[in-house]
Amino acid sequence: MPKSITHRRVLNVAIPIVISNATYPILGAVATGVIGQMGAAAPIGAVGVGAIILSAIYWIFGFLRMGTSGLVAQARGAGDVAETGALLTRGLMIGTLAGLVFIVLQLPLFWGAFKLAPATPEVESLARDYMNIRIWGAPAAISAYAITGWLVAMERTRSILILQLWMNGLNVALDIWFVLGLDMGIEGVATATLIAEWSGVILGLWLCRAAFTGNQWRDWPRIFHIGKIKRMAIVNGDIMLRSMLLQASFLSFLFIGAALGDVTLAGNQILVQFLSITAFALDGFAFAAETLVGQALGAKNRAQLRRAAWLSSLWGGVMAVGLTVVFWGFGPMIIRIMTTSVEVQEQALAYLPWMAALPLVGLACWMLDGIFIGATRTRDMRMAMLQSTVLYGLALWIMVPLWGNHGLWAAMLFFDVVRALTLWRYYPALERMADG
Repeated sequence: MPKSITHRRVLNVAIPIVISNATYPILGAVATGVIGQMGAAAPIGAVGVGAIILSAIYWIFGFLRMGTSGLVAQARGAGDVAETGALLTRGLMIGTLAGLVFIVLQLPLFWGAFKLAPATPEVESLARDYMNIRIWGAPAAISAYAITGWLVAMERTRSILILQLWMNGLNVALDIWFVLGLDMGIEGVATATLIAEWSGVILGLWLCRAAFTGNQWRDWPRIFHIGKIKRMAIVNGDIMLRSMLLQASFLSFLFIGAALGDVTLAGNQILVQFLSITAFALDGFAFAAETLVGQALGAKNRAQLRRAAWLSSLWGGVMAVGLTVVFWGFGPMIIRIMTTSVEVQEQALAYLPWMAALPLVGLACWMLDGIFIGATRTRDMRMAMLQSTVLYGLALWIMVPLWGNHGLWAAMLFFDVVRALTLWRYYPALERMADG
């Protein structure tokens, strides 16, 4: 008898993810703060640039998190315990191999990154020092995507919270000790992150120990089954292409904003922090949709699938309303805290209404992403994102020349709307999959 999908079950999945995500800004603030005690601008910029480059490189394999989540949830719903273990093993193998490739190719990768994003000689030199240490954590950082996806699918999000609290807490403590106590500078920040990443993978494997009971995790004929590997490759390939289109669309927003002037760029950058908060908050409910929809589909239960989609979206809507109220009511105060520049404050305040509306406007596309990932309807996601990106580009071409930065923000909200509409077209077919 499958477990019923209740409000409590949705919240048990979502809330630990929301809390877990809240630790990331704290970690960034501490790392910046301790480096700032060195009394120079270059080290701060170097850590920022190095972290962004490595994050972009690692995120190429971010599909492991989403692909693992959807496939494991479906296997769990179908009662295929052996396949849940095999999927984790495949994910860990991919993560380890990818990390080793990045270590071997670090010199050309870093050279290409600085060609695309040039920095001053001092910042580039310091950033290379930082990245030369952190790159040794690549196998751990990428494997963590598979671990997180497996835990999401198994509804073990409290374990994810434990994992993030450990990693980020250890990172913060080591940052303070290495930089302020041992005067290790940038190397201290990089070493702290390296240690935190590897210790996180060790803890993550322990938290996933249920996958290693019995022999399913080393059932090599199953793990290397051509049909299952092919399906995993198709799912992950679609997600990777979809994520690249999404990333390109977001970067175009930043680049076009930069072309509108330094003050406009700064104001938009302040508001983008609100966007990050929105993503962190709504991700928890999208994750709930992933695991519950995936399990319902694996069990071939259309009623449960529909209930999973509805309840996770309902609670996502509650969160979206709360975010809009907070942004509208406290946004001006938050903006004044984030910058002392009167010009930048005025710029951000002028466009705050767009950002305040974004959680409500973007709710549908966030939740549909989670629903489609859980169903592994990744081809639909890829096609919908391609259509949305084309329409977004058209909106930018029309709106920005007419209305400047207001047009840029209008295009961003339009992008979220068309992402939802293009995915919704495929939703009836997704439900029919649950009929067997």
